Amino acid sequence: MQEIKNKINKDAKIAVLCGGMSSEREVSLRSGKGCYDALKRLGFKNAEMVIVDENIAEILKNGKFEYAYNALHGKYGEDGCIQGLLEILKIPYTGCGVMASAVCMHKEYTKRILSTTDIPLIKSVYVEKGENVQEKTKCLKYPLITKPVCEGSSFGMTKVNSPEELIAAYNEAAKYNPDVLIEEYLTGIGCTVGVLEVDGEPFATEILELRPKNEWYDYEAKYTKGMTEFILPAELSAEMTQKVKELAVKAHKTAGCSGVSRVDFLIVDDIPYCLEINTSPGMTETSDLPAQADVMGINYDNLVLLILNSAGLHNGRI
Repeated sequence: MQEIKNKINKDAKIAVLCGGMSSEREVSLRSGKGCYDALKRLGFKNAEMVIVDENIAEILKNGKFEYAYNALHGKYGEDGCIQGLLEILKIPYTGCGVMASAVCMHKEYTKRILSTTDIPLIKSVYVEKGENVQEKTKCLKYPLITKPVCEGSSFGMTKVNSPEELIAAYNEAAKYNPDVLIEEYLTGIGCTVGVLEVDGEPFATEILELRPKNEWYDYEAKYTKGMTEFILPAELSAEMTQKVKELAVKAHKTAGCSGVSRVDFLIVDDIPYCLEINTSPGMTETSDLPAQADVMGINYDNLVLLILNSAGLHNGRI
């Protein structure tokens, strides 16, 4: 792919939003530092790292920022909250708008949206606070995996091998969110696909196959060098490669995403199950999206520029 053309004035004051108040704060700080350094190398001399806390509205107003580069992850950063604030302040920002961010942050609502299409989804149940978890999971086959519905980086996730382990796993997930998604645990080829946009037209990156040293792709496997083998491009047939890319773009569009997303899949018996959509993919040195872009000829700096070019306001849109 050719070098990305810059659409933003290099004198513009850009806030690189990172840190935040979620369990993914440390990862976000790493993402933010990487994006900030890239913007400086690209010549955006007025880019600033802005560590997000409860005073962010005042900081943004007083700073007179013209754009916001969203490098936040997790609660408040990719769930529609910061997006809504930026809409009110009329500061164009990168990534998805309020509604798409809110929907995709919630794993159950994402599945409900995607279930209106032909995108394959793993069988699951949604357990709301106070419901009988054992009763609700009777329709599922063990092993299972419990997931907080609004958490990233695999926080609070547990593999459940038997009914005896279910309550403890559910309680661990409920520490993060009162409602919990419980899926059947399947084994297959884990992979992830970035979706980027040029002039509003989405396209899929190469597919990254993930072979974690741990049993599954947990926090340690995601953020510790050497704990996951990355296969780029994924060792899939041409037909499966095309299918997964098409499903990634379809998921991106169906959820109303814009600018950037990353769609995770698990391929089991030639069925590519969509796991979730990440609307603020990690941008650390070990993150998936930079590696996916790089193999396409889009280096880290150009990836940051491509995402920056998507900055806008979404008022009136999804």
